[in-house]
Amino acid sequence: MSRNGVVMVALAGVVVGMVGLSFAAVPLYSIFCKATGFGGTTQRVAHAAKKTIDRTIEIRFNTSVDSGLPWEFKPNQRSVMLKVGQTGMATFHAHNSSATPIVGTAVYNVTPDKAGLYFDKIQCFCFTQQVLKPQESADLPVAFYIDPAIADDRNLDDISVITLSYTFYRSQSQALDKAVGAEGRAAETQEIVKSVSADTPAPAAKTPADAASMPAALAASPRVE
Repeated sequence: MSRNGVVMVALAGVVVGMVGLSFAAVPLYSIFCKATGFGGTTQRVAHAAKKTIDRTIEIRFNTSVDSGLPWEFKPNQRSVMLKVGQTGMATFHAHNSSATPIVGTAVYNVTPDKAGLYFDKIQCFCFTQQVLKPQESADLPVAFYIDPAIADDRNLDDISVITLSYTFYRSQSQALDKAVGAEGRAAETQEIVKSVSADTPAPAAKTPADAASMPAALAASPRVE
């Protein structure tokens, strides 16, 4: 092979490598955010905490809706007080103000960002897409707790308030794509959006009746130290 041919092959290899790294960057970044809580990324768990500790943290709730989604979205409670390790339950009211069915996806994070590593969600409407019919409303639940391991992190001794924020976007929109790619937000939502095709019907929005389907672990009473 001539010298020019070798150079061309080398350059092609560099281009392919760069493209591969660009595609790998998003999932690797998502894994990093999950593992570290970076950018306020919360954690997803399958069960309640095994214990609580005598430290109380106020959980505040904040909501917003992207301009491209004609929904109303508000928390049904402004805040709750929880002991660390105690399971909390909150609901959010969503209403489709339009004349057509719309599928929405919630992007979320917590502040201060450093609390994300210890904010554990057992169940959340943000794990799946939500569909509302014209003028339909639904109350969407989230169950969560603060990991007792927070007590071992001296960097979080000053935490007395954590704000959980949600923003709803129209699914399969550029605004949503931009949001899930920013600052590590919505790690689980990012995976859901990428795994659901446009031809796949979205699951129905949760209603208060769905509270009965909460994991059995929620009914368990963790011990108090």
